[in-house]
Amino acid sequence: MSGEIGPHHSPEQVAAPRILVIDDEKRIADTLALILRSAGYIAEVAYDGASGLAACIEFHPRLVISDVVMPGMSGIEAAIEIKRRFPTCGILLYSGQAATAQMMEEAKSQGHEFELLAKPVHPVQLLERVRSLIGAQTDAEKVRVRSSP
Repeated sequence: MSGEIGPHHSPEQVAAPRILVIDDEKRIADTLALILRSAGYIAEVAYDGASGLAACIEFHPRLVISDVVMPGMSGIEAAIEIKRRFPTCGILLYSGQAATAQMMEEAKSQGHEFELLAKPVHPVQLLERVRSLIGAQTDAEKVRVRSSP
C-alpha cells in the first residue's frame, strides 16, 4: 500500500472513507472488504492483528473492522494499539466466540470500550454500523438512496 490508486481504488473513490478489515480467516476478510467496496468505501484487508497495525500506518483508515479472536495479537489488542496511535480512527469488532465477552470486559476495565458485532455479520447490518460509526454516507450511497423507488 503505497498511497497510490491501486486495483481497488478508482479515482472516484479517492475521497471515500478508508476502511481496514482485519481477520485471520481470509475468506471472511475478503468478503467483508468486497461488501464495503460495493457500497463505495475504499477497503483493504490484513490477515492478522500485527499486519493490521502495520497497514494502518500506510493506509490511514477512518475505520478498522476486526475479528476479536485471532492467533498472535487479538483484535482487542490491535484495537487498543490502533486507538493509541491513531485516536481518530473508529473501531468495530466482531466475533463468533463466547470467550469474547471476557476479553471485552478486560479491555473495558482498562479504559478501552469497543462496539461488538456477532458473527456471522449480515451485510446490511455491517453497512448500517459502518455508516453510523463513520457518520456520513459516501456519494455512491447517496445516489443509490435517491434513485431507490
